[in-house]
Amino acid sequence: MNELVYRNETTLRTIALALSIIIWLLLLFGTVGILLVYILLIALFALVAHSALIAHLRGNAIRITPKQMPDLCARIYRCARKLGMNDVPEAYLVNGNGVLNAFATRFLGRNFVVLLSDVVDSMEDRPGALDFYIGHELGHLRRHHLTWSKILAPAMFLPLIGAAYSRAREYTCDRHGLAVCDNPEDAQYGLVALAAGKRRWRAVDLEEFSKSAAATPGFWMSLHELVGDYPWLSKRHAWLRALAEQREPKLGSRNPFAYVISLLLPRMPGLGIGGGFLVIVYIAILAAIAIPAYQNYLDRVAATVAMTDSAPYRQAIAQYSLSQQQWPSSMQQLGMTEFPGDQTVAGIVLGGNGTLTVTFVSPSMRSRELLLRPYLSNNTIQWSCSGNIPANALPLECRAQP
Repeated sequence: MNELVYRNETTLRTIALALSIIIWLLLLFGTVGILLVYILLIALFALVAHSALIAHLRGNAIRITPKQMPDLCARIYRCARKLGMNDVPEAYLVNGNGVLNAFATRFLGRNFVVLLSDVVDSMEDRPGALDFYIGHELGHLRRHHLTWSKILAPAMFLPLIGAAYSRAREYTCDRHGLAVCDNPEDAQYGLVALAAGKRRWRAVDLEEFSKSAAATPGFWMSLHELVGDYPWLSKRHAWLRALAEQREPKLGSRNPFAYVISLLLPRMPGLGIGGGFLVIVYIAILAAIAIPAYQNYLDRVAATVAMTDSAPYRQAIAQYSLSQQQWPSSMQQLGMTEFPGDQTVAGIVLGGNGTLTVTFVSPSMRSRELLLRPYLSNNTIQWSCSGNIPANALPLECRAQP
């Protein structure tokens, strides 16, 4: 039974688990536990959405039982026994509307296998090929892929590793499908139907189709596979044929540059390379909005710090002007030293008529100056703000001026 697991699946799952634990912990502590609230909300939403699928199956599909579709029921039980599964999942037949597929799902601890009618109908001439589909879906349940998908969710969005683990699971389930077939060609024809359709699969030359996987795929084909959830059907078929003949498959080597590019594409499960570009575009839009807003925030902080740093000088200027009836022209007249500078404000210089010129440290503010000019109003010294600082970056006390 160990041969039913693709050689890289366990290794990739271990790596994904380690990365997921790290990401989960960072998110948990980084959000001070708020992440738990979001997880509960997402879990509740997923539960409601998944319940719609189960309700649809039970309300609109045909449940496969010994009395309803007994031939299909016998196949499912036989396949489960071959795989050593004691608990046989609920099985349903659904109108496929032209789609060749089957899938497994899990809801509130119960397992389900769903066969689309087009898969069943297309295999009437070779009913043994239907076992491949059943075994493949049972493989997902036997290997607990649905449960692991939730645990490994953070890593599944990472470049390379998420898609690689997803493809490894498919190879593992193909092995399960092959294991339940009495004739290895049943599994191969079952897989070929996904490529050729429900009628023309009979005319496919199995050997020629397998040989097509040996061709060097090139950059674009390599890239799309590296970011995709499923291996190419030709490669999956080559593996099935090689396993039946107890040999290694002949597969073309991926383009090395495709690995480099795929590292730059975040993964969206189920969307392939389009999902990676979608994430990049989304991040770019957020950056276009967030970066200027954040920079404006930093500029406002710098201007606010400038007002705080200049407060002692403004107070000294006010006292001097009231006592001397004139504006000071030097720091010595105030009995103060030049501002030494800090991490935000580069300097504060006293000019004519008691005007303070504040300069800044940060690159975005280095070319800007904040001018603080004193003036007398109702026997009180007030301050006006000017300079070449954007209006939205001025401190609140400056923007509150009449």
